Order: sequence, then structure tokens, then C-alpha cells
Amino acid sequence: MSITINIYYKGENGNAKKFAREMVSRGIVDKVRKEVGNLKYEYFFPMDDEETVLLIDRWRNEEALDIHHKSEMMEEIANLRNKYQISMKVEKFMSLEGDE
Repeated sequence: MSITINIYYKGENGNAKKFAREMVSRGIVDKVRKEVGNLKYEYFFPMDDEETVLLIDRWRNEEALDIHHKSEMMEEIANLRNKYQISMKVEKFMSLEGDE
């Protein structure tokens, strides 16, 4: 059973996109993607909301997600959110079937 997390990052003056770009340029996104149990970590930009970025973050199971949340990367991510004054809305979905 996999877990998918949708995180909507919202900022002002393009800060959500700046946040996502810095996540990529600093290599944080690549590190997350290499973590055991990570199945997807991708940013999307809604066409009708220039100030929001959607992150789709998918994990093999709750244990992998818990390990990620305890990693040193989480402090880096939190620092970037603070730098860009980003707010978050989080949705969590659990699959009922295998990991396709």
C-alpha cells in the first residue's frame, strides 16, 4: 500500500516557484528521490494560480515516509519554506492496491 502526499505551497510574488527551483538547484529534490521507499517527488504549477506550486510526493509505505520526516533534509526544507515565506496545505492519500 503506497502513500501519496499532495502539498500545495503558496507564496507571494512568485516565491512558491522560487522555493521549488531552489529545492532543485540545491540538490534536495534529487536526495529525496534517492531515499529508500520514495516512488515520486515532482512539482507541478497550476495554470490558474501563479502563486501556488503542487508537490506530489509518493512513498512505498508509512515507515519510509516516517524515516524521511526524521531526515536532516527536513530542516533544509523548513529553512527554505521560511526563507520564501511559504504556507502549505497537505492532503494524504493511501492506495488500496499494490504499487503498480
